[in-house]
Amino acid sequence: MRHLINPLDFSTEELDKLFDLASDIEKHPEAYEHKCTGKKIATCFYEPSTRTRLSFETAMLNLGGSVIGFSDASASSAAKGESVADTIRVISCFADICAMRHPKEGAATVASTHSTIPVINAGDGGHQHPTQTLTDLLTIRALKGRLGNFTIGLCGDLKFGRTVHSLINALSRYEGIRFVFISPEELRIPDYIVDMLKEKNIPFEEVIRLEEAIGDLDLLYMTRVQRERFFNEEDYVRLKDFYILDKAKMELAREDMLVLHPLPRVNEISVEVDDDPRAVYFKQVQYGVYVRMALILTLLGLA
Repeated sequence: MRHLINPLDFSTEELDKLFDLASDIEKHPEAYEHKCTGKKIATCFYEPSTRTRLSFETAMLNLGGSVIGFSDASASSAAKGESVADTIRVISCFADICAMRHPKEGAATVASTHSTIPVINAGDGGHQHPTQTLTDLLTIRALKGRLGNFTIGLCGDLKFGRTVHSLINALSRYEGIRFVFISPEELRIPDYIVDMLKEKNIPFEEVIRLEEAIGDLDLLYMTRVQRERFFNEEDYVRLKDFYILDKAKMELAREDMLVLHPLPRVNEISVEVDDDPRAVYFKQVQYGVYVRMALILTLLGLA
């Protein structure tokens, strides 16, 4: 039995197979309509979510399975003090696979050690978000045709952004990747990631102004400043609008640069950018369904 807790849990070769399966699902959805008939996924979300939770639920329904779970910790026995370990033991009696989001780093790991069904980490605090990373990688591969030999800028909250941390770790295994980290000093990339990149001799630079970096990028990965990760409102208000991607900044970018965003957005991408063909963040959402369908099939041994 396998779990997905970290984006590095799958080798690059296994990811290629997963993405090939997701691409086939995109092209031939009717062939997968009954693959999970009789199977249930439990979506256990201790934190709010729109895309991730509904994407998992849509993925399972598209495969012919069914969905149980909760979308708020207050609607579960966690409100009574039940531990993650006990919750997953109970869920294992009801479902065939579980997708879990939790505000505490390492919660999904704890669940996996006590579970008798596959556990998928759907986000744990500011740590990892592996299925968003799989979504990002599939989007890049589908639209760029490769997972290597490009320069990617990551902009915004690089300190607390679990999607950023997961994506950097995943991309660091591919050849020819160059990172540009765009953030205010207070939200710069954590030292442990900088140390990892230095150890692997992966080129990167850190800048503050988006304008000075955007013209060199093949991909721009925007992120929101996450209110829920701040300890005081004053710091959040000061930094929340530090970056706003608009038409004027897009004019500085290459004609084939793609803009990705894990969503939700707040103010960091102006709605005027949505009609730009280089803006692919809503396509990412659809790719997220395909990759989660492929992941469910793979972890259940039905691929």
